[in-house]
Amino acid sequence: MPSLMSRYATPFVTGLFLVSLISGVALYFHWQTAWFHSMHEILSLVLIVPFVLHVWKNWTPFRLYLRRAPMAVALVLSLAASLAFAVPAMMAGSSGGGSPQMAVFEAIGNAPLAVLGPLFGHTGESLSEGLKAAGYTVASVDDTLNAIARASGKDGRAAIAAVVALKR
Repeated sequence: MPSLMSRYATPFVTGLFLVSLISGVALYFHWQTAWFHSMHEILSLVLIVPFVLHVWKNWTPFRLYLRRAPMAVALVLSLAASLAFAVPAMMAGSSGGGSPQMAVFEAIGNAPLAVLGPLFGHTGESLSEGLKAAGYTVASVDDTLNAIARASGKDGRAAIAAVVALKR
């Protein structure tokens, strides 16, 4: 292993682990999530590189750890802990979990204008007129926002943005 990588593998593992630790705790407690979300995801991925270099640098002692019970116990317990979170989510299928924001966007997109209008300070008819003025093709207040977007050759997210822009 080149000298430069050898000297910096462990310090980078330490530094990036601390970033992951602090950002993970902040995310867990929902503190300034906008600051920490991308930092946690991206830098935790970057942590893989110095971790691999650290294992490479310390391969001989690491092999000795692999032969002893504490490493096996730690790895089995870590796997069990991860499965305790993953299995219930896998068993729930598509009926649970996911992003709450995406659930709201899906509900808005599947709602007819007559239902959606009052949420944004409109009647179905006034929301329909506002969307028509914004260049959307609206046949009826019973049409869903997604159907209107498709009929207008536009994206559903753009239609949601158009409705939000019409909010009274």
